[in-house]
Amino acid sequence: MGMSMKTFAAVVRRAIDSLPDEIKRHLENVVIDVEEEPSVEFLLDAGFTEEEIEEGDSLYGYFMPMDGVAAADMLENPNRILIFRNPLEEDFPDRRDLLIEIRKTVIHEIAHHFGLSDRDLARFDDNPDPFGDE
Repeated sequence: MGMSMKTFAAVVRRAIDSLPDEIKRHLENVVIDVEEEPSVEFLLDAGFTEEEIEEGDSLYGYFMPMDGVAAADMLENPNRILIFRNPLEEDFPDRRDLLIEIRKTVIHEIAHHFGLSDRDLARFDDNPDPFGDE
């Protein structure tokens, strides 16, 4: 049985709280939300094909930058990061692995906020425990 949404959100919060202050202070205009899973429409908009979705491909997290928003509107229209519980729990049934992957996903999506691409993050993503502190 998976963790409750409240517990999952607390794990996401701990991942954010574990970041250095130098990074956290640049997250004031970022909203980080947790959701059960992305909809089919969301996945299609994110570039997945119908075949990939039917095969069970999904997202662990997603960075949604604000588009064309003036600096004065940043607090009203912040960047948004979504972390999806169900795909993470399905792919990482071992609790330790799940906790590591939630933290990796949060950091991966925050890295997009700082301008890093998926290609930039490949070595980090491919490491099963990049933190070595779990």
